[in-house]
Amino acid sequence: MGKGQKNHFSKRFFRIMKVHNLGPSLLFLGSVLILAQACQQHKPIQDRDPQNPAADVQAITEMSNARAKAFNEGDAKEIARYFSDDAYLMAPDGATKRGPEAVAAYYQSIFDEYETELESGYEEVKVDGDLAYGRGFAKVTLHPKDGGETIHGESKYLNILEKQADGTWITTHDIWNDN
Repeated sequence: MGKGQKNHFSKRFFRIMKVHNLGPSLLFLGSVLILAQACQQHKPIQDRDPQNPAADVQAITEMSNARAKAFNEGDAKEIARYFSDDAYLMAPDGATKRGPEAVAAYYQSIFDEYETELESGYEEVKVDGDLAYGRGFAKVTLHPKDGGETIHGESKYLNILEKQADGTWITTHDIWNDN
């Protein structure tokens, strides 16, 4: 547009606004559009930084360490707290357990008979969005409460984990077998 055309357009635009009393409406509409644009640009932190693998790996490792601590303390309910409502626990030589209550019952059956020691850790953790897996090792020592022979075992395991809305991670699948 040339300078004259631009000036003519501006005068006509403002005259239409004045005749039809569109000033307040356009001001409101402009404000809504600016606000909408601002909201699109200021996404929540998790949307602006869709993945922070180091922080997620750290959170997953801390959760795994908390589970191991609970195992060493004989606290089945604390272990189960780190499992999803529809979690799968697939221990060797037994039926699949589903959900935190079944997980707690499984571990409680061990704690009823044994004093436990566990050394475990992830050898690999891979995060992809809200899902992750951890592959690790476990060394377990079970001391029978009735004074029988101590049992030693080593195994490898795989956990599948899901990130929750609050940023924490829980186990959805836990499977292991003996070395």
